[in-house]
Amino acid sequence: MSATPERLLPLGAKEYEPLTERGPGFAAASVTDPFGNVLGMTYDRHHLDGPGTRP
Repeated sequence: MSATPERLLPLGAKEYEPLTERGPGFAAASVTDPFGNVLGMTYDRHHLDGPGTRP
């Protein structure tokens, strides 16, 4: 996920909240766009596993 916030910075976004590990397999970050809107991004490993793959 670290590539997403870093990719937005050269396009005019500014870091609002740095990439932060929120728990095992879960991270979040946010940026502001040039108009001041806050864009939040999350990464959740469990969503990538698909339904029925968690113990």
